[in-house]
Amino acid sequence: MKKGQIVKLTGGLYSILDLETKVILQARASGILRHQKLDENSSFNKQLTKRTKLDIKTVQISPKVGDFVLYDNTDINHSIKEIFPRSNELDRPDVANVDQVLILTSVKNPNFSFNLLDQFLILIEAAHIKPVLIVSKIDLIDENALETLKETLTYYERIGYDVHYVNSKQKIGFDTLEDLFRDKLSVLAGQTGAGKSTFLNALMPEFNIKTQEISMALGRGKHTTRHTELYFYGGGMIADTPGFSKLELNMFDPDELKDYFIEFKAYEPMCKFGSSCSHIHEPNCAVKDNENIL
Repeated sequence: MKKGQIVKLTGGLYSILDLETKVILQARASGILRHQKLDENSSFNKQLTKRTKLDIKTVQISPKVGDFVLYDNTDINHSIKEIFPRSNELDRPDVANVDQVLILTSVKNPNFSFNLLDQFLILIEAAHIKPVLIVSKIDLIDENALETLKETLTYYERIGYDVHYVNSKQKIGFDTLEDLFRDKLSVLAGQTGAGKSTFLNALMPEFNIKTQEISMALGRGKHTTRHTELYFYGGGMIADTPGFSKLELNMFDPDELKDYFIEFKAYEPMCKFGSSCSHIHEPNCAVKDNENIL
């Protein structure tokens, strides 16, 4: 058995980087991964399918890009026999062991959406991953509009998020990204058409990642990425992922959503009801009392 990391998934076929030889080979998942009995502390609990009478969870584990695995180097199919515990994982896109997520949001085509940005932040904070905001296509609006947007986004910087502004076609703003990727597995995510492939091509022109023309009907870039793949860049790895225009938060209990707004964390201990406070209707709520500065 040898240890590797999955760097690409296409149609059930996995590309694995052998961690010793640094050679990339093709592999398939073994059937033994489909029947795993795991305790409540397992890192794979997100993939629960049923609960046994003995209160032991049985899961069908599907390997993800970013997974560290053991594979059979004596088997022609290089069968994946074991997946190591994950530090974290995303379900959409399907990537594991992520250090940071770069949320690419365009100023236009499609228009900037604070609602969509906040939904991304909730999903990423819930996965215990660091978000980084990348505002793209800054050449599509005038300077006054850009300054207005920057002024609004200073709120996100003030509460702890890094925000970068880029024009991928002219590589404006890329000098601030030079050390962003070192020793990290980064996921590039964002709304369909936000310019993820163009952004990656500006970073790594040697890969010539596929882009498409603007959709005349939608007024934005067409969906181009069809699979998840890790690219080696800047001393780390970047995952390009299929884009999407709608996020679902219905897997969260409404009462837990407050836990993923980082601006609440400094004030919540001062709430009368502490972590049980919903910050909506309770008396002596420190979050509500300080909403003018949040």
